[in-house]
Amino acid sequence: MVLREQEHEPFYIKIDGKWCQIDDAVLRAHPGGSAITTYKNMDATTVFHTFHTGSKEAYKWLTELKRDCPTQEPNIPDLKEDLIKGIDDVNMGSFNISDQRSAQINKNFDSLRMRVRAEGLMNGSPLFYTRKILETIFTILLAFYFQYNTYYFTAAVLMGIAWQQLGWLIHEFAHHQLFKNRFYNDLASYFVGNFLQGFSSGGWKEQHNVHHAATNVVGRDGDLDLVPFYATVAEHLNNYSQDSWIMILFRWQHVHWAFMLPFLRLSWLLQSIIFVSQMPTHYYDYYRKTAIYEQVGLSLHWAWSLGQLYFLPDWSTRIMFFFVSHLVGGFLLAHVVTFNHYSVEKFALSSNIMSNYACLQIMTTRNMRPGRFIDWLWGGLNYQIEHHLFPTMPRHNLNAVMPLVKEFAADNGLPYMVDDYFTGFWLEIEQFRNIANVAAKLTKKIA
Repeated sequence: MVLREQEHEPFYIKIDGKWCQIDDAVLRAHPGGSAITTYKNMDATTVFHTFHTGSKEAYKWLTELKRDCPTQEPNIPDLKEDLIKGIDDVNMGSFNISDQRSAQINKNFDSLRMRVRAEGLMNGSPLFYTRKILETIFTILLAFYFQYNTYYFTAAVLMGIAWQQLGWLIHEFAHHQLFKNRFYNDLASYFVGNFLQGFSSGGWKEQHNVHHAATNVVGRDGDLDLVPFYATVAEHLNNYSQDSWIMILFRWQHVHWAFMLPFLRLSWLLQSIIFVSQMPTHYYDYYRKTAIYEQVGLSLHWAWSLGQLYFLPDWSTRIMFFFVSHLVGGFLLAHVVTFNHYSVEKFALSSNIMSNYACLQIMTTRNMRPGRFIDWLWGGLNYQIEHHLFPTMPRHNLNAVMPLVKEFAADNGLPYMVDDYFTGFWLEIEQFRNIANVAAKLTKKIA
């Protein structure tokens, strides 16, 4: 979860061949928050239909929006960026697909979307999600049992495992993977997220939907912005003087990256508190309306979580329990969510890759090799390519759609990246090392 600055200026988006103006009133009313700004002055046809599969409310909103579309095509400025070879192009990919081929890929993906929906792969199983929720609750109760019997370290590890598994559930309900009714998904996300996990449902969606809409696109995907601790692209180095201590961190970021992974949960907990505290005055209507649900849920989470620490025998045990549980949970989350995208190339906004949703997702995502244990541990995110192509598809159907996606990639001449964990992790480290080398070159110039 990386909270980013909001953009509120009016703009246009193109859907189904029509340019629609997004003014202040429309923007404030958008239930998905700032995700709509990701395709500012761009064609958002495929991403709209993919994100809003089965949503009657979204299509009603779109119909009203099209009715007010301007009769004349707006003047959309071209995006141009001057890259410095050997610096700005490090870790950056290129999108060299002709307009004709891109249009055919878009058409083929639309056919795939229709096939997937016709085969029922977008339908969630209430039994599956009931079982997954009960599994996490049982794990928490088991941790309570071990804590009661003074096995404090074991109890702390079990809490970390439960928090990781709850992370997948808030992710799925925030993507509206089970219920057709948005509000029911939100209620479920408040329960597994705010109450049990301590993560803000709204904060997660505000960041995560943007990430899905503009995966690994510099300047749009907030997940790429890890400064001041890490730089994923050379552009991030421009924000700091070459003799600053932050540049020293960047020079060695590939070395200390792995050691920071366990702290992810603590970071997300803090950002959740910040986001929920600001919800009553948020720019977007939906966050203001749902603020009370999130505030109550988060307050109750900290009530029972701190109560659990209170019943430990002494302060040294409390400190051990707190850090073991949160760092275990943090590492189990981080080793998954950092694997899929940080190990692949990033793209400039001017690359035009966002004109093709399928290419964007496939070329910026790496899968982890599946297996029964990995499917459980990774919460289905080892099928990250499939998840990014169909974000509202329930976890239990990702394995079924994988052969169709592989076939689609092969038929359209697109890569399908899948590796074991250590190969993917090493590629991730190489991406950070590449920028570390650029930082080293820049700092040596002034030495």
